[in-house]
Amino acid sequence: MRTPRTARTTAVLVAAAALVAAAGPAAAAPGAPGTPRYTDGSTSGGDPYFPAAGNGGYDVQHYDLGLSWFPGATPDQSRLDGTAVVTLTATADLASFSLDLRRLTVSSVLVDGKPARYQQLPPGEDGLGGELVVQAAPKLKAGTTHEVTVVYSGYPGRPTDLEGSLYGWVTFADGVLVANQPEGAPTWFPVNDVPSDKATYDFRITVPQGKTAIANGEPVGQPVTTDGRTTFTWRATDPMASYLATASIGDYTATTQVGPNGLPILNYVETGLNATRRATTEASLALQPAMIDYFDDLFGPYPFTSFGAIVDDDTVGYALETQTRPVYSRQASEGTVAHELAHQWLGDSVTPASWRDIWLNEGFATYAEWLWSERQGRQTAQQQYEAVYATPADDAFWSVVVSDPGATGLFAGAVYDRGAATLHALRNLIGDEAFFVLLERWATENADSTVTTADFVALAEEVSGRELDGFFTDWVVTPAKPVGY
Repeated sequence: MRTPRTARTTAVLVAAAALVAAAGPAAAAPGAPGTPRYTDGSTSGGDPYFPAAGNGGYDVQHYDLGLSWFPGATPDQSRLDGTAVVTLTATADLASFSLDLRRLTVSSVLVDGKPARYQQLPPGEDGLGGELVVQAAPKLKAGTTHEVTVVYSGYPGRPTDLEGSLYGWVTFADGVLVANQPEGAPTWFPVNDVPSDKATYDFRITVPQGKTAIANGEPVGQPVTTDGRTTFTWRATDPMASYLATASIGDYTATTQVGPNGLPILNYVETGLNATRRATTEASLALQPAMIDYFDDLFGPYPFTSFGAIVDDDTVGYALETQTRPVYSRQASEGTVAHELAHQWLGDSVTPASWRDIWLNEGFATYAEWLWSERQGRQTAQQQYEAVYATPADDAFWSVVVSDPGATGLFAGAVYDRGAATLHALRNLIGDEAFFVLLERWATENADSTVTTADFVALAEEVSGRELDGFFTDWVVTPAKPVGY
């Protein structure tokens, strides 16, 4: 997840509830009286922290996103036009289904090429939420796959979460940076915005000539320029959670590296970085092949088809592990690069099933950062663990329940540092051999899937041959400093 420059929190998403637009009548659902066969898909993905994010009744297979960005005199006047083709498989018999979409106006919806009735539910009073509800005619049978085409347009501006932090499609005078965590993807495309619904992506991003558009995965062909506008095409063939998608636009210098087994590493660094930040960034990115090689040994083979970086001169103020191509605000430091790289295994490939289990992202990536520091001859993991454990017992740091920090605690320091300390305490308890087998099995056996804290506890007990409920209760459940470690 996010590597913040400053403390940052998020809050629970509030569901929206007003009709915006509709077109055409809907047919009645068949079925026995009182028990209709076809039902309306839920407008909630069921996440306890963000109940209005995500939807029910289907699983997305693929997003094909055609995006056109038109800069305005100010960020709020910059327009985004989009055509999204969402390939989804119904998991229930559906009379209607929903996609998350916020502050963008839909002009048409097709289901399998046929016009569909739809309505838009606006954000709540807090500015969050927003749904596109589609009435399917004919209705969708469970197990069938369909293409939903949504044409939309609007002015995303500079979206913020409830704490005022920029996220989603963030517009600047010279371009766009996209960082969706935790539920900002609907600010730029219609989406089932829950971590558990992973899909593949195609991006076609059209921008003013001279700008560069970067997304996840790898470029397809060469950019095509027509009438002063250039289209960049990218393809991400590895399943990806929506909060990890990006489509950033700016003035970038491109460089390439080669990682283990010929892995392509594609870096894009903002031309406007000052000399100090550029030097820090270049030195840090130069270490990426060695970092990948090191983490390969710890976690198993790198899980995706490419890697790299987007380093933007902006005021977002944090880094995010956008899949295959993390984004960095203003500079990329060595520790942050190690952290975001580790997330490719631990967070992106192995993804928490809900935001409650975010420590499985942040604690693990922070511990990988500690291991890299030790590998480089700096502070050891034991020294960093001792520094965390030295925090006084009455400090608020220990009051965070790491396995359930709450929507306003997702990015609390304890999620990162107490999470990492949990792993080191576990290593001290079960020994290096079992611990590093556990890390590799966790990353490889759960690749491209979603997990919970209970899953990790079960695997740790299997690998170590020990009962660990008491240990994990002390470290990730109890809001107090663990004693005796």
